[in-house]
Amino acid sequence: MIIAIDGPAASGKGTLARQLAAQYGYHYLDTGSIYRAVAFGILQAGKDPEDLATALDIAKNLDMSTIRDPDLRTDAVGNAASIVAKQPEVREAVLDYQRRFAKRSPGAVLDGRDIGTIVCPDADIKLFVTAEDEERARRRFEELKGRGHATTLEKVVADLIARDERDKTREISPLKPAEDAHLLDTTELSIEAAFGAACAIVERVLEADA
Repeated sequence: MIIAIDGPAASGKGTLARQLAAQYGYHYLDTGSIYRAVAFGILQAGKDPEDLATALDIAKNLDMSTIRDPDLRTDAVGNAASIVAKQPEVREAVLDYQRRFAKRSPGAVLDGRDIGTIVCPDADIKLFVTAEDEERARRRFEELKGRGHATTLEKVVADLIARDERDKTREISPLKPAEDAHLLDTTELSIEAAFGAACAIVERVLEADA
């Protein structure tokens, strides 16, 4: 069983993916953290995120245990990751790992921006999670503030919009819903309500396949 969850930053897709994985006993992979780890390595080396040679070297030799490092969650790393992720060679370098992870038994939940379209186009269930820009920015601002990062809501809004534009317009694996994805708008939903809505979608698909 493969559940693919896509959507823009701060839409709630990561929270939903983790909850669904726990609910059904599946493995979970935040694919965006892979690109964040590559970007973090580049920034730590004092290099430009546009530097393909450095990005590719880090991607090919990435220690996957680093993708859970909390230092990856800053806006600076997120913006650099968006730049890194538009490089076809880097995406190709991590694609095989993602697909092998998706085949883990008894199932896997992967979230990102191209899971349902590129990484796992044959996923059993596809969700595209979204929310209005202002709500996503508010969530990300509260998250960063809670971690002690100094920023402003205005800067978070600007960063999110800029990142969305990069992700949607990149030539390779742009952010977009798969044609057969179930759309879930979490703007007005609590975490619990969004989880309930996602579970309802999963259960309908499971019942139809039974």
